Amino acid sequence: MVEQFVGKWKMTSSDNFDEYMMAVGAGFASRQMANLAKPSLTIALDDQGFISMKAVTTFKTLEIKFKLDEEFDETTADDRKVKTIMSLADGKLIQTQSWEGKTTIIEREIQDCKMIAKCTMDDVVAIRTYEKDA
Repeated sequence: MVEQFVGKWKMTSSDNFDEYMMAVGAGFASRQMANLAKPSLTIALDDQGFISMKAVTTFKTLEIKFKLDEEFDETTADDRKVKTIMSLADGKLIQTQSWEGKTTIIEREIQDCKMIAKCTMDDVVAIRTYEKDA
């Protein structure tokens, strides 16, 4: 099921992301960089069942490697140290990040050959859209 996410993706639109970054507690400088960045995202699956997600921007490259439903430590682009669990449900790849008593959820799903990432923190929602990169 995770195979539909495998590939290289380029962000084509981002809505309400500054408000989302404020909600998770990102500082002004981090938010400015995040709003300028147009990340490419590569998702791969290896023979041992590990999934890797590599996000590349002109500012920073981040990579996480994980197995579904197993908690791991992640350092986010805005330097939050979080505990993360990735799971699959209803065709969605769901990333749950927890830190300092807070939780944010990023749901990725494929719609019309695009990957839609819905980022939710409390009542703030940002939508980021990615298209397959050739």
